Amino acid sequence: MGFPDILLRGYRNFMERRFIHERCRYRTLAEDGQAPHTLVIACCDSRSAPETIFDCGPGELFVVRNVANMVPPYEPDGHFHATSAALEYAIQVLKIENIVVMGHGRCGGIKAALDPAAEPLSPGDFIGRWMALLQPAAAQIKGTHLMTQGERQTALERVSIRNSINNLRTFPYVCALEEQGKVRVHGAWFDISTGELWVMDDRTGDFRRPDADGIGMTEESPPNTASERVRASA
Repeated sequence: MGFPDILLRGYRNFMERRFIHERCRYRTLAEDGQAPHTLVIACCDSRSAPETIFDCGPGELFVVRNVANMVPPYEPDGHFHATSAALEYAIQVLKIENIVVMGHGRCGGIKAALDPAAEPLSPGDFIGRWMALLQPAAAQIKGTHLMTQGERQTALERVSIRNSINNLRTFPYVCALEEQGKVRVHGAWFDISTGELWVMDDRTGDFRRPDADGIGMTEESPPNTASERVRASA
């Protein structure tokens, strides 16, 4: 079997349409190196690509993606830590200005965290072990019987973002640079079904929809349904 035709066709379209208009930009990036303004920690999910959602070109975002867009706590223990390595490079070498933890709706990893008794996908149970980072919060939310399954899912997706931000601040250099005002940490949640982006309020931890036209935060009216109340408060 050869290389996938669908990817070769996509590459051909890229060269004929986008690259031809951004040739100079790519050449500059190759010669001068990258200087992205933002590190985005996102999910592997193919439906929530940060470069597409934020309409960014080459060289603008430094993106690390893993299952459920999680950040583990700072653990300099000699083991393998891919997300921590990317964070270290973004902060220490690229000197990025912003860190965004971006979750999304209908996340498979979050669904797995809410069902820890499910059969592992393989003997290694890599997803189960990874999602164990969220087990205390997942257990608490799963025990809330006033919520539907969909409401629990959305709630944990947003709690997970706040949890990852708390873990980010266990990294000494992140904490120090944030206190100095040299790095800002943000949370966001993307609704795949509607295209809505919800941004976490730095002060309260609540999620609000930004005003796409005015590039600011909109004041949300009180939610009417139980599902909307969970989405607004999670």
